[in-house]
Amino acid sequence: MRATANDVALLARVSVSTVSRALSSPHKVSPPTLQKVQQAADQLGYLPNRAARGLVTGRTGNLALIIPDLNNPYFAGLTKEIQEQARLRGLQMFLADIDEDPSAELQVVEAVATQVDGVLLCSPRAGTDDLLAAAGRTPVVMLNRAMSPVASVVPDHRDGMIQGLRHLWALGHTEIGYVGGPRNSWSNTARQGAFLEVVADLDGVRGRDLGSFQPYFSGGVAAADIVFASEVTAVVVYNDLMALGLLDRAQRRGVHVPEELSVVSFDDIPFARSVTPHLSSIATSREEMARRALDALAVTQENAALMEEPPHHVVPVDLVVRDSTGPRPTIPIRPA
Repeated sequence: MRATANDVALLARVSVSTVSRALSSPHKVSPPTLQKVQQAADQLGYLPNRAARGLVTGRTGNLALIIPDLNNPYFAGLTKEIQEQARLRGLQMFLADIDEDPSAELQVVEAVATQVDGVLLCSPRAGTDDLLAAAGRTPVVMLNRAMSPVASVVPDHRDGMIQGLRHLWALGHTEIGYVGGPRNSWSNTARQGAFLEVVADLDGVRGRDLGSFQPYFSGGVAAADIVFASEVTAVVVYNDLMALGLLDRAQRRGVHVPEELSVVSFDDIPFARSVTPHLSSIATSREEMARRALDALAVTQENAALMEEPPHHVVPVDLVVRDSTGPRPTIPIRPA
């Protein structure tokens, strides 16, 4: 026979109302209780009756995730974590890849607003007016972008830049460049601003903004020759994909990393650990990003009319030092 909420409650040794609360509003119960209920539900194969619950709560049990590019390993990994967090909460997830097209974000929100209980917008590129319009149609949480009227979850870009730049400074680098991502990217603006602030506070360091490039492998390739001509001895790159492109171009031009150029980037995608040299990268816990995004969405769904300010979370980051960074070279870069 199909397991019931009563069965889950007996196995977890909690009340039926606690089971209902844990599976529909997990932020309302303690983590140990939530874990007990989820484990009991998984063990029994319990599936909530969505139709019945929807009639009572007005909820669909669905959410939508909109991402800019599923080919980017960072977004692929984050999508997997969000899907896992949604599953643990008894939610189904719709996924839309807008292929870096800002105009598509609001279109997708409008298309799914009546079919979901809320939307997670990952690294949205749309303008402020479109994002406010989207938040007016359904509860919205933005990941990798902060804007006061809309709930958000962002990595600590400034602390990441502090960690990366202080690491390079400790290795003796005094000429350090920033290889930027898309101009319309909030994350790029945050990282670029943090770069300029932090280098100004480091004794004897001169920072150089080397321009904006597409956030792909090809963008790093395009940036590489500018980096080599700039006389910097180290760079912080907008993301790992671009850094991989820069490393590839460096190898082809006979520029040795880290002997002639040190490279630090953001995201810590799996490829960062498999290329040669292994890439030093600033990592954010995708699991924590996903968990906080789902928590923020639940709070926004239940309290939107009462909140003066929606939830905003800043997730800690950590520099993972690998082989792409080393001491400042004694001779300038000499590409072949």
